[in-house]
Amino acid sequence: MVVNRIGPLSSAKVVGLLYTIVGLAMGALLSLVAAMTGLGQGGGSPAGPLFGIGAVVFLPITYGIMGFVMTLIMAALYNGLAKLVGGVEIDVG
Repeated sequence: MVVNRIGPLSSAKVVGLLYTIVGLAMGALLSLVAAMTGLGQGGGSPAGPLFGIGAVVFLPITYGIMGFVMTLIMAALYNGLAKLVGGVEIDVG
């Protein structure tokens, strides 16, 4: 079996969603570490608690967008290169 083409938009949607989930996990982890170490609480600033909330909101959005865009680009590049070299051969049992 040879993979000659990958649907750029469909693969980008799936990977973008996967990266959003990873970003949510990373944001939660960063928020937990920030809460335990006092990170982002410089001098009693009111922005201290917003650091953890921002991590949980900002990281999933950033990861999701970057995963979508990069997968869209890579799938399109793969399609162009697969025409030149014949694609990727996969042995399925």
